[in-house]
Amino acid sequence: MTAKTSPLFLGVDTGGTYTDAVLWSEAGGARGKVLAKAKALTTRHDLAVGISGAVDAVLQKAGTDPAAIKLVSMSTTLATNALVEGQGGRVALVMIGFAEGDLARDGLKTALGTDPVVLCPGGHDVHGNAAKLDLSGLEAALPELGASVSGFAVCAYFATRNPAHELAARDLIREKTGLPVTASHELSAKLGGPRRALTTLLNARLISMIDRLVAATDGFLAARGIAAPLMVVRGDGALVSAAFARQRPIETILSGPAASLVGARHMTGLDNAVVSDIGGTTTDVAVLDQGRPRLDPEGATVGGFRTMVEAVAMRTFGLGGDSEVTLEDGALNPRILLGPRRLVPLALAGMMHGEAVTVELERQIRTANPGRMDGRLAVRTGVPERLAAGLTGAEAKLYELIGSTPLAVDRLLTSNAQNATLNRLVSRGLVHVAGFTPSDAAHVLGKQANWDAATARLGAELFARKRDGRGQAIAASPEAISERVLTALTRLSAEVILETAFAEDGLDGAATVAHALVQRAVDAHPGIARLSVALDRPVIGLGASAPLHYGGLPPLVGNGCVVPEDTDVANALGAVVGQVRVSAEARVSQPKEGLFRVASGETVRDFLDEAAAIAAAETDVRAIAAGRARDAGTDSAEIEVASEFRVSTVEGQRMFIEAHVVAVASGRPRIAV
Repeated sequence: MTAKTSPLFLGVDTGGTYTDAVLWSEAGGARGKVLAKAKALTTRHDLAVGISGAVDAVLQKAGTDPAAIKLVSMSTTLATNALVEGQGGRVALVMIGFAEGDLARDGLKTALGTDPVVLCPGGHDVHGNAAKLDLSGLEAALPELGASVSGFAVCAYFATRNPAHELAARDLIREKTGLPVTASHELSAKLGGPRRALTTLLNARLISMIDRLVAATDGFLAARGIAAPLMVVRGDGALVSAAFARQRPIETILSGPAASLVGARHMTGLDNAVVSDIGGTTTDVAVLDQGRPRLDPEGATVGGFRTMVEAVAMRTFGLGGDSEVTLEDGALNPRILLGPRRLVPLALAGMMHGEAVTVELERQIRTANPGRMDGRLAVRTGVPERLAAGLTGAEAKLYELIGSTPLAVDRLLTSNAQNATLNRLVSRGLVHVAGFTPSDAAHVLGKQANWDAATARLGAELFARKRDGRGQAIAASPEAISERVLTALTRLSAEVILETAFAEDGLDGAATVAHALVQRAVDAHPGIARLSVALDRPVIGLGASAPLHYGGLPPLVGNGCVVPEDTDVANALGAVVGQVRVSAEARVSQPKEGLFRVASGETVRDFLDEAAAIAAAETDVRAIAAGRARDAGTDSAEIEVASEFRVSTVEGQRMFIEAHVVAVASGRPRIAV
């Protein structure tokens, strides 16, 4: 089969700075072939704009007929960013069988904020036996709630052992309000009611947001004549249909990092590696084991909340190409510090705003002495004005002075107190600060050329004039300071990679000690105890700037570093080469001797024989997994079933306690014919 007759696959990733798109064909060897790739700046106010920019550029480069695309798959940071930033719709939480005090557990009360909660009698015990259900309080509250929330989250006590009360509440809410309802048993089979309620609450908040993204993407694809199934990457790296993701958007948290791991393995063929993905804002580090990403056994933590969502065990550090460059305070020979805040690189600001930036930088260079705020400019982000509601008087006054053209910070601020005010505007997402970054250093040295190098050099010259503890300039030239910044970024990259390795080895609790040991080893620090450290597997470097920053990694981490050819679009490629993978679980318990209760899906059945109960559980989960696989977007799922038993021995006799039966279905997504 030739590339011309092979179906084409379109992958899209929306990152913090860029939206990537890649056109891929299965033809062209064991790993297929990337036919075209492109980037567009991510448009946070409307992600569909950035997506269309990247996809249109790919189609133009490839010169292909959009109708030839048979599958579209996307990874997105939308859910992750929303949880980190505390965004989402207002929802009502319905708790069945729980007490008021349960809201204080697992961060549930914090996550609720001012959203309403309704407590109802009911729920089940560990064997699925029901308490008396009373939904009269919920029914009375529904007229008012239906007019003031965007959806509902329902969690019942031990719903994973019997979901009947959740189903009753769900059906009542849908009948009376017509609004979306998420039931906790649909998202997780794990015990731990408050954390399951938290996961359900967050899912309900995200539904309208993911729905808008999918609808906008569907509309864009239809406008371009692309009649192909739309898939979304889950946080564990698996693909699911867009319709599936719309119902369970919480599962798309860490979607982008998961896609990068899938892309890393596909491009390199390595089953065991440490994957480090450097972007503009962050570096994400995770581990590949036997060809699969390591998953967080406790559930993904996002925005400070520990969920029950299976997702990659990813450690994120505020270190990237656009990281803020500062100096260590109070040192004779101050170190270069990077991050964790992201700045708009001066080279990018210069490209976008021209003389408005360069005139201010040149003015600062002409002064006799360096200023503390040199090389910094402030500009509005362009978000809708309604998002600026609730500013204090000082914030509103400063915000009014900042416009859509960058303004030098030394002209803007008249006191140190105003610097804190500016930082609050930045944290609200209302203002960007432009300043010197590693991306600027790369432009100065001719190692990056996509923005304005002349503006970057002005920023480097201003930074090089800063004084050390002796009152001397910290660098002799823009080139010298730029070399130091890039060296610092490579060294810090080695630190975060090694710290991740220590954490994966179970030393996360000794993070401070591990950090100190890593620093001594990386620096080859002389001492009575000389340290060296080495990874047991190579590093796969991902990200557009990985070839630049990771060239010096091998001697620092004690192993090789592989930077694939298409590393700049690893996430988008991972989105399109992944597989659908879903699971179903059943529990078999023994409420009393000789009675075996099977809880699977939304049914509970009793058997008088253990073997018959186990067989029924296996049949159930196989059927449920097959149905979920079809809903998730594959017609060719292979299903594996595994059973785990808890038993005891009493006076030589085997006593059955519980069995856990899991079916996993996986297969390639269906494509358009």
